[in-house]
Amino acid sequence: MTTPRTEHLVLPGVLTAGQAAATVAGILAVQREDGAIPWFRGHHLDPWDHVEAAMALDTAGEHEAAERAYLWLSRHQNEDGSWYAAYTDGDPDAVTDRGRETNFVAYIAVGVWHHYLSTGDDAFLDRMWPAVYAAVEFVLRLQQPGGQIGWRRDDDGTQTADALLTGSSSIHHALRCALAIAEQREEAQPDWELAAGALRHAIRHHPERFLDKNRYSMDWYYPVLGGALTGAEAKARIEEDWERFVVPGLGVRCVVPNPWVTGGESAELALALWAMGESDRALEILQSIRHLRDEDSGLYWTGYVFDDDAIWPRELTTWTAGSLLLAVAALGGHEATCQVFGGAELPVGLESECCA
Repeated sequence: MTTPRTEHLVLPGVLTAGQAAATVAGILAVQREDGAIPWFRGHHLDPWDHVEAAMALDTAGEHEAAERAYLWLSRHQNEDGSWYAAYTDGDPDAVTDRGRETNFVAYIAVGVWHHYLSTGDDAFLDRMWPAVYAAVEFVLRLQQPGGQIGWRRDDDGTQTADALLTGSSSIHHALRCALAIAEQREEAQPDWELAAGALRHAIRHHPERFLDKNRYSMDWYYPVLGGALTGAEAKARIEEDWERFVVPGLGVRCVVPNPWVTGGESAELALALWAMGESDRALEILQSIRHLRDEDSGLYWTGYVFDDDAIWPRELTTWTAGSLLLAVAALGGHEATCQVFGGAELPVGLESECCA
C-alpha cells in the first residue's frame, strides 16, 4: 500500500488528513486481491458502486488499486458488453442478480476517464477501450425513440423499455466521458454524440418519458449531477425541492416523507452543488453528515433514521465513503475529479428537436 495523498482531501469540519487516510484505508481493506470492491466484505458488488469506490482511490493516489478494480471489470465483462447487477462479495462466479442494469454498465466510462486523467496512462486507456466501447454499445441498444434509456435487460433477453430519470442522467454523464475517451483516441463516435444529445433533450424537456420516482432525492439532483441540466435550469431545479429533501444539520433524505437521511445521497448532492458553483452549500451538506462516520473503520454508515435516533441499516459501505471522498476532492481542487464532474471539458453531444 502506498501512502495516500490527502492534501486535497482535507476539508474543515469534514475530514482531517488523518481521517482522509483512514477512509482510503477502509476502502482498501474491503477490496479483494483480484480488484473487486464489494459494498463490504460478505455483501455484494455491483458495477456502479465498484467504480465509485475505485474513483475515490484515485483521488488519494492509490492508482494501482484503482487500476485493479477496472481490470476486474475488463476480465469479467459479459459477451454482450454488460455486467450482472450483483456478485456476492465480488466473486464473478457467485452472481446473485443476473439482470443487466444500463446505468451500472455505462459507469465504467466515467471511472476509466477519471483514472486516465489522474494518471495520464495511455496504455491503460488503450487496454480499457474495448470494454468501454462494448459497454456503451450495450447501453445504447436499450435507448428508446424518445431518447431515454431502458433501465434493464434480463438474463432471458427481455429488455425493459421503462426508463429511470436517475439512471438515464448517470448514463448521460457516462456517454460524455465515453466520448472524451474516443476523442483522446481519435476514434470519432458520431452515433454516441447523437445518442447523448437525444438523452439530454429527454431529461431536460420530457419528464413524462421516465417512471415517476420523484419521491426519491436522486431524481431531484441527478439531472444536475449528470450534466444534463446546467446554469439557471440546474439552480431552479435544486431550489424547487431543497426544503423537501434537505434536513438541516443531518443530510439529505433518500425518499420523502421517510425520516431517513443517507450519506451517499448527501455527498452526491454536495458534488452537484459544487458543479453548480455553490461550494459553500456543498460544504454545509458534507459537514452535516459527520454523524455517519465510523472512526474505527474510517468508513460511513449508509443512513440514519432521525425519528428513532438509529443508524440504519447497520452497514459501512465502500460506495458511501467513495462518494464522500469524490465530493471532498472536487471541493479540494483535485484536477481529474473537477474535470469529470465539472463537465466543462466533456463533449456535450448533439441535442436536437428530433425526439420532441
